[in-house]
Amino acid sequence: MKLYLATSNKGKVKEIKELFSHFEVIVYSDVIDAFEITEDGETFKDNAMIKSEAVYKALNDPQAIVIADDSGISVEAFNGEPGIYSSRYAGSEATSQENLEKIISNLRDQNISHSSAFYTAAIAITSQYGTQVVHGWMHGEVIDEERGDGGFGYDPIFIPQGYSQTLGELSNEIKSTLSHRSQALKLLEKLIEGMHLQ
Repeated sequence: MKLYLATSNKGKVKEIKELFSHFEVIVYSDVIDAFEITEDGETFKDNAMIKSEAVYKALNDPQAIVIADDSGISVEAFNGEPGIYSSRYAGSEATSQENLEKIISNLRDQNISHSSAFYTAAIAITSQYGTQVVHGWMHGEVIDEERGDGGFGYDPIFIPQGYSQTLGELSNEIKSTLSHRSQALKLLEKLIEGMHLQ
C-alpha cells in the first residue's frame, strides 16, 4: 500500500519511513512538483489537514492516500510558545538550530535552566473517504544547553519524562517508543485498518 507524505522535512520523512516500514512511503514531491502550502490554521490539527488535503487535491488521483504531520513543542515558561510556530520560532526563514537557540536564550533571559514542556503531533490522513486526524504527545522538559547530536529540531534540548538524557542523546529505538509522532502513527495505523484501506 502506498502512502504519500505531504512534507519535505527530512527528519520527519526518515522517522515516518522507519515507523511505517511495512508501507510504501513516498514523498509527494517525488511524484509531482513541490508547491507552497500556506499553513494558516490555528491548531496543529488545522495545519495537518490543510497540508494533507492540498497534496491530495494536487495529486489528482482518487485512490491516493496522503498523510501530513504538523507538530511542535510547547514550553510552560513561555505560556505555551512556540506551539504551532515551532518551525519558524526565530523567524520565517529560521533554521532548526536558530529556533533551538531561541528557546535556550529565552530560558536564560528568565534565569531558569529548564521548564516543563511537551511535544504535540497531529497527523492527518486524506483519501477518498475524507480527512481524519490523530494526535500524539510526549511530555518532559526543555533545558538551556544542547546535549547530543541525534534526532532533529528541538531534540538536543528536550528530556522526556522518566529519562535523564535528551532526545539527542537517546537511541532511535528508545525514541521511537516515546515520540509524539510514533504515538500518533500507531493510532493512524489502526485508523487505516479500520478504514479498510489496506
